[in-house]
Amino acid sequence: MTIPPATFPPLGERLTMSVEFIGMIGTHEVSEVHPARGPVVDAEYTLRFARAHEDAGFDRVLIGYGSATPDGAQVAAYVAARTERLGLLVAHRPGFVAPTLAARTFATLDQFSGGRVAVHIISGGRDAEQRRDGDYLGKDDRYARTDEYLEILKRAWTDEEPFGHDGRFYRFEDFHAEVRPHQRPRIPLYFGGSSEAAYAVGGRHADTFALWGEPLAETAEQIASVHRAAKAAGRTEPPGISVSFRPILGATEEQAWERAHRILDTIRAHGPAGSFTSSRWGREALGSPTTGARSRRTSAPSGCWPPPPGVSSTTGRCGRRPRPPPGPPGTPRRWSAPRRRSRRHCWTMWTSASRPC
Repeated sequence: MTIPPATFPPLGERLTMSVEFIGMIGTHEVSEVHPARGPVVDAEYTLRFARAHEDAGFDRVLIGYGSATPDGAQVAAYVAARTERLGLLVAHRPGFVAPTLAARTFATLDQFSGGRVAVHIISGGRDAEQRRDGDYLGKDDRYARTDEYLEILKRAWTDEEPFGHDGRFYRFEDFHAEVRPHQRPRIPLYFGGSSEAAYAVGGRHADTFALWGEPLAETAEQIASVHRAAKAAGRTEPPGISVSFRPILGATEEQAWERAHRILDTIRAHGPAGSFTSSRWGREALGSPTTGARSRRTSAPSGCWPPPPGVSSTTGRCGRRPRPPPGPPGTPRRWSAPRRRSRRHCWTMWTSASRPC
């Protein structure tokens, strides 16, 4: 998990950050370029997808949420039982189950997985999607409900004595959970959203705030908004920052590297600590349009990133090995998966055309 510093840093100050790589798995084969095929729940495919991430050194995989998709907690339980160290980031929408039930569900999953669970909170961005599950609240009310929900969720994981609650959306008495999370003091909370209401609630509750990969100026503004909200909530530690992006492209390898470093510099300068997330589904995290097709010339570089400023390298750039042979038909492609080789400084991007270090 990304650990933020003890105090809020001034904006613009360069900081040392921890880095976390997060992938995304699904239960059947589908992507932006491949139509869905096979059963909706393909156990073999799901397991291969998860193990590909574990073998590649990912920290976590996101298990998404949709009104028509398989239940994320059960997908996480299946994957946790068949992997050894892969973290599970389970997307969760407040409002469809009671927070007391959600607290026990995730605490149980965290116990069985040995402390590998994190929860990604999404309040819902589209009214039509929410109504498919029977939620007719407007956007502002959804965030107000999420605020109350997370307050209860955190207390359910940490309070030793029974407690009650009488709020706008939830009311109960004498609640006490026998099952507590394996992680102490509680399960990490990630938070997504890009509105002032999202910044306010996420700034108050999140351990890591997740952003889309916007152009750099917009990303800096969003981080500043999260910081302001966290300060207004009385927090002494700001949330970590997670940024989602697609493969970094450029007309030349040098240009692609330059863009990659600009992204890192923005997070390092404006974020208290970084969860640097890669996702096929994220927007372009570049200040200018990319050029070229996905090919060996225009894909993200496959050499290892140099160390951050101020950190000496003992290994330099990583050598290259021959590209591994393709897996059996249906094996998930790793064309957007970054791989961390060293916890200190050496990372590489895997694309459809690049080779791992």
